[in-house]
Amino acid sequence: MTCAQTRFAPSPNGLLHLGHVFAAEQVWRVAEDLGAKTMLRIEDTDFTRCRPAYETTMLEDLAWLGFEWTGPVVRQSERKPLYQAAIDQLRDQGMIYPCQCTRREIEASWQGQPVYGPEGLRYRGTCKGRQDLDLSQSVAWRLDMAAALARVGTLSVDTVTQGQIDFRPVAEATGDVVLVRKDIGSSYHLAVTIDDAEQGMTHVIRGEDMRAATAVHRVLQGLLGLPIPAYHFHPLLMDVDGQKLAKRDGSEGVRSLRARGLSPAEIRAAASGHWSVQEDSRNA
Repeated sequence: MTCAQTRFAPSPNGLLHLGHVFAAEQVWRVAEDLGAKTMLRIEDTDFTRCRPAYETTMLEDLAWLGFEWTGPVVRQSERKPLYQAAIDQLRDQGMIYPCQCTRREIEASWQGQPVYGPEGLRYRGTCKGRQDLDLSQSVAWRLDMAAALARVGTLSVDTVTQGQIDFRPVAEATGDVVLVRKDIGSSYHLAVTIDDAEQGMTHVIRGEDMRAATAVHRVLQGLLGLPIPAYHFHPLLMDVDGQKLAKRDGSEGVRSLRARGLSPAEIRAAASGHWSVQEDSRNA
């Protein structure tokens, strides 16, 4: 019998904040309900933003908060050969093509009437089929979504609480996303899909804002013959303006809260919405 496994996978591009803590709470809670092991993966492929110092403080803060993970920490920056093998397979299948377009050129191609999909501004396929691109220069590689959808068939996934979801309509609306970036190589979409399969993840627990990305991952699973985990999409921690809590100022960073004398239980309660950091007397 396969042991249930999931993961918490932060990117070390800043200090740990309450949004991270909220997401970790969701992962560990659902994992406990499922009887699953929780692994820790550091998603640090973007070397232009990720820093070892941020990783160090993240690991220290997560441990101090009481989150316990199974096995060694896995780092995407150490797994590039796995991603390259997948890129080569997709290229051999004819499922990706090179692209030299800048964002400004993509915007201009819509002639003042841009079309947006679930992943943002859609690409019009300007470079698809071009034979004159100089591949010795920096190029991105895009997924040919139409060709991929014709090949993979059903794109349904099982979820923990919402039954089965068909991601084909989302994938169709997403278009030709970048799988290999000009600057850093493998994109998030490719790396996370390969990692979840290679690490044997049976469940992927992620925020509601990752639904569109999941459609791309489901397409890649079909193209690469990878196992399909079950998914759970948790709500997001929002700020007072109704925006997703992301990297914030020091007042909401775990390091700052620790320095003010807050306990792990208080910080976890604040992240879960059961206690207010702003109302605490130590905020004065």
